[in-house]
Amino acid sequence: MEKEQVVTLIDAFKVFKEEKNIDRPVMMGVLKDVFMTQIAKTFGSSDNFDVIVNVDKGTCEIYQNFDIVETVTNPNTEITLGQVAEETGDDDYEIGDTYTKKLSLQSFGRRGILNIRQNLQGRILDIDKGNVFKKYKEKEGEIFTGEVYQTWSKEALILDEDGNELHIPKSEQIPGEHFKKGDTVRAIIKTVDLKNNTTPYIILSRTSNEFLERLFEQEVPEIIDGLITVKKVVRIPGERAKVAVESYDERIDPIGACIGVKGSRILGIVRELRNENIDVIQWTSNPVLLIQRSLNPARVSSVDMGASEEDKVRVYMEPDEVKKGIGRGGCNIHLAGMLVGREIEVWRQASQDAADGEEDVLLSEFSNEIDQWIIDKLESIGCDTAKSVLAISPEDLASRADLEDETVEEVLAILRAEFED
Repeated sequence: MEKEQVVTLIDAFKVFKEEKNIDRPVMMGVLKDVFMTQIAKTFGSSDNFDVIVNVDKGTCEIYQNFDIVETVTNPNTEITLGQVAEETGDDDYEIGDTYTKKLSLQSFGRRGILNIRQNLQGRILDIDKGNVFKKYKEKEGEIFTGEVYQTWSKEALILDEDGNELHIPKSEQIPGEHFKKGDTVRAIIKTVDLKNNTTPYIILSRTSNEFLERLFEQEVPEIIDGLITVKKVVRIPGERAKVAVESYDERIDPIGACIGVKGSRILGIVRELRNENIDVIQWTSNPVLLIQRSLNPARVSSVDMGASEEDKVRVYMEPDEVKKGIGRGGCNIHLAGMLVGREIEVWRQASQDAADGEEDVLLSEFSNEIDQWIIDKLESIGCDTAKSVLAISPEDLASRADLEDETVEEVLAILRAEFED
């Protein structure tokens, strides 16, 4: 039985030896530590033992050193001349010499061999975990390509070429994505955690701004070459994104370089992101000009930056430009605000009158009949007058301003009454 245990231990040693990602000094140190630990348990101390590891051959030799004495008081550290002669047949030893004896693995007994094997396998596993953690921790922020192994309602499991598990939670998947087993997936390595000595938990993301930035780096050589830099990326995953770029060479058009001939470069990125609309904007340090560019395709008449950076930015547009400036579901104005780092409100130009000749009325005039928070929500989507609200369908008002249907109907009734004969 002990012989079988020894064979199993040797097999474990070979597995350890063949781990390609483990440095040679680390291998030798761990093996010595495992054996020394068991020696101390078996013999009470490891002070008089030597462990010699041959990594190349996958062998480990253990030697016990004895002081030769007349009378033995500790059989684990001392031996008599008679005992040495009996074991070796050699009479050349003297009192005070050191006698070294090679130990077989069977000397540890069945339980000892089992402990060594289990400790060795545990240390192999720990080192492997540490190597995986280090490998992917150094790659945080880089794009990873892998194959889907399994999918669940809350996440998809990806395997790398070594069988390590990587996870894409539902929150890191682009809305509407449905992966199948065997699909090839590209994502950015977002975080790598190692808690309580467990297997490294690697999270991938397809919704992060960094993922879009890395895709641009892959598709646009000028970015890698340092001729163009991506200044800022903002996204509403699956809907729309804005990428601000700047060129360090006046001869290079940064927008044209990112889009490519006939859209050849940007189309690949758009397809990767499930047809996410991507606006490429030329960066500027002028905040007013950046806001105007970020609200494209709408034309901005004027911009009021406010007295401080905490104030909302008021952007004035012609009535027929407001819808384009706000975008579907308010995504265009929301992304523009994220890009410039300020909250933006779209206002219709106050000089615009209704087509029928009747003067419009500011929503603020209805503060006695309509709650201020409702007025604020309507103004945030560019509806600062009564007729600008009435020009939008109840369904769109409820969706864009995030209001209940009943609230919208009450507001519309109040505003319609203003213009009744």
